[in-house]
Amino acid sequence: MSFLSTPIKQAVEQVSTHLDTPFFIYDLDKLTAHLNQLTAQTDVKLWYAVKANPLSRIIQCLDSAGFNFDVASKGELEQVLAQGIDSERVLNTGPAKSPKQISHFIARGVRTFVAESINQVRWLNEQATKANCQLQVLLRVQLRWPDSEKNPLGGDSLTPFGLGCDEWQALTVSDYPALNFDGLHIFQWGNMLSTDKLAELWRAMIAPLQQLASSLNINLNILDLGGGLGIPYTQDANRLDWSALIETLAAIKADAGVKELWMELGRYAVGECGHYATPVVERKENYNQQQVILSGGINHLLRPAVTSQDFPAALLRESTAEPAAMTLYGPLCTALDCLGEHQLASDLNEQDWLVFSQCGAYGFTESMPYFLCHELAAEYILEQGNIECIRSAEDASYYLR
Repeated sequence: MSFLSTPIKQAVEQVSTHLDTPFFIYDLDKLTAHLNQLTAQTDVKLWYAVKANPLSRIIQCLDSAGFNFDVASKGELEQVLAQGIDSERVLNTGPAKSPKQISHFIARGVRTFVAESINQVRWLNEQATKANCQLQVLLRVQLRWPDSEKNPLGGDSLTPFGLGCDEWQALTVSDYPALNFDGLHIFQWGNMLSTDKLAELWRAMIAPLQQLASSLNINLNILDLGGGLGIPYTQDANRLDWSALIETLAAIKADAGVKELWMELGRYAVGECGHYATPVVERKENYNQQQVILSGGINHLLRPAVTSQDFPAALLRESTAEPAAMTLYGPLCTALDCLGEHQLASDLNEQDWLVFSQCGAYGFTESMPYFLCHELAAEYILEQGNIECIRSAEDASYYLR
């Protein structure tokens, strides 16, 4: 089965008849059906990680489905509030919370925060006291594991996210009367596709987190597991079973003895609804290898260059030609601008378009659009057979000064 559905294929064909630059398109019908499945349970409170895709219509779909919103910057906050979403449904995460940013969030009505350091705890308390309000706070914990074990919960890599259990021991919660310490936050890395592995990781963290909460005299009412749920990028990859995940999470919730279990979903929520289409500029043979140069690359779709994860690619038109290995490159003057090696029809040529799938998350929003002054990609949505342009393509004059 192809990642490229017939409705999306037809929509890309229609848009590409009048647009000669790359664009994204999101299938909102597919997204809505998926989100409704995710929210048809009561065991886990779901937050949307806005960093995955902050497009207005995407946020509106998540709002309608009943998601809450995890924001990590002032810009993300304002985009969420601009969609008419109440600030009580916003959770502020992210490693860089300055007193100024905290003050802005409080002024805009946000009352739930994840603290990444004792400095942030102090700043949250100071700003809440100034505003004469109480804040709900979760402490972000960075767990470490044996040196020989690279673990998605942290492994042996130091990150800027949160503090280790030993470092949090310096916190005296009674020193911060404007804060209600309601729980702990942890995050597992990556694009995980095994329910059993996720369950193993989640269970392994319960004991150290319970011990930390007890030593700090915090009631562990809430456990925020972050994200990390994966989607397949190849046809033969495993796919997570949401029903099985919910059963596992319900057991984790009971074992941890918490009142609420939270998850922050980004890629798993919206990744499969998005596609990226780009014209082919040139095909050439070089050192006995087929190379294809595209109009768009990591200026719109950075992730393949910084991870080992290539987005699946397909030729837009139908072809009966035998497939051949081709390495895809974007238009930038850097060897980093590579979108991976793909099996594509051997008659691919300069009149063709390619369509990358699974691009609903960490596509344009994670990329480097200004390098070499290329166009900004347009963004379209497909809903109930109607195609709508949400953001037009813009050339460099739009942002150059």
